Amino acid sequence: MEVIFILIGISLVLAVTFLFLFFRAMKDGQFDDSYTPSVRILFENQPKKSIKDQPKKSKSYE
Repeated sequence: MEVIFILIGISLVLAVTFLFLFFRAMKDGQFDDSYTPSVRILFENQPKKSIKDQPKKSKSYE
């Protein structure tokens, strides 16, 4: 029974450590995307086809 309490304690310490490291990386700008905005202008925006523009599928029983 004592092993469960030790494992719960270790898992809580690990969870708090990973949460701290995640917030630290967010604060330092680790996940900021600085590449995509500079390249986005190079690609043409193609309009999305609506459902009405797509050809209707006909059921053919052969």
